[in-house]
Amino acid sequence: MNVTLPTLDTARAERFAGRMVEILNGGALALMTSIGHRAGLFDVMAQLDFATSRAIADEAGLVERYVREWLGAMVTGGIVEHDPEHGTYRLPREHAASLTRDARPGNLATTAQWIALLGSVEDRVLECFERGGGVPYSAYGRFHQVMAEESDQTVVSALVGSILPLVPGGIDALERGIDVLDVGCGSGRALNTMAAAFPRSRFVGYDLSSEAIVSARVEARERGLANASFEVRDVADLNDEARFDLVTAFDAIHDQARPGDVLAAVARALRPGGVFLIQEVRGTSHVHLDAAHPLAPLLYTVSCLHCMTVSLAAGGAGLGAMWGAETARRMLEAAGFRDLAMHELPHDGMSMYCVARR
Repeated sequence: MNVTLPTLDTARAERFAGRMVEILNGGALALMTSIGHRAGLFDVMAQLDFATSRAIADEAGLVERYVREWLGAMVTGGIVEHDPEHGTYRLPREHAASLTRDARPGNLATTAQWIALLGSVEDRVLECFERGGGVPYSAYGRFHQVMAEESDQTVVSALVGSILPLVPGGIDALERGIDVLDVGCGSGRALNTMAAAFPRSRFVGYDLSSEAIVSARVEARERGLANASFEVRDVADLNDEARFDLVTAFDAIHDQARPGDVLAAVARALRPGGVFLIQEVRGTSHVHLDAAHPLAPLLYTVSCLHCMTVSLAAGGAGLGAMWGAETARRMLEAAGFRDLAMHELPHDGMSMYCVARR
């Protein structure tokens, strides 16, 4: 049978080829942005005016030849300014506002680290495309460090001032003294921040990673937080009954092997009238609607190369980061929660926040 193929739209093909060039350059710059962040180069340059590569390298305690080549990517990528006459470089203040540690929660260089981290498991994820299964948490060498930095930006920096106030009467209750659980607490930065801010309340953090729990305990000890404790626990098998007044979960539910069981366990762990406060990736449960999100390609990539696959590696549901508000609402109601309220906060364009009552 003869099939008539549509005529090639040459102009459209050329436009897409141009977009692919932009994508390749953007991916390369994301890697170099991650290096600049980890090496402290953006922080150093933000404190300097025009300076030579030697001066920048010396200030950062790095090898000049590598710094000079990194600057080449930054200049050609439009991130750093260059004065060819004097051989000097400068990071504009307007660019530093998105690239330095002092700029949090607006430091996008922190987020750039995901590109390199996810690229490190590309071969293993590709194998899963062919045979199924998933890639376990243990394959992600810097996951907890990167996640802790992201948590600092999206959660810790706004926790007391913007996030906890989403719970009606929550701040007053925390000041009086209540029992709080953080599920999937990771390295414990959010829980330790709450424990420091509300010394009359008692805080417990659960996470599957023994490495993360060790880090959380070290920080609590260094900060002298007697009201914070941490345990290695699978929250899907949580057997706490009516023990907590508030449960939090920051960017943690969608990674779970059994997210439905986790939500049901949280419901059981709450006392009557208790509140569940959740931060999750801002999605709609519909890919055609998610296309309006300015970071949708990044979020789906993170989901495919991490969130979904770690769940599948544990024989789980593979819910993925982009499960979205509609699915989240349905699953929370199935677990017995009521009075659900969804929120978005101006400091965090990637997240949605849900407050649900037991």
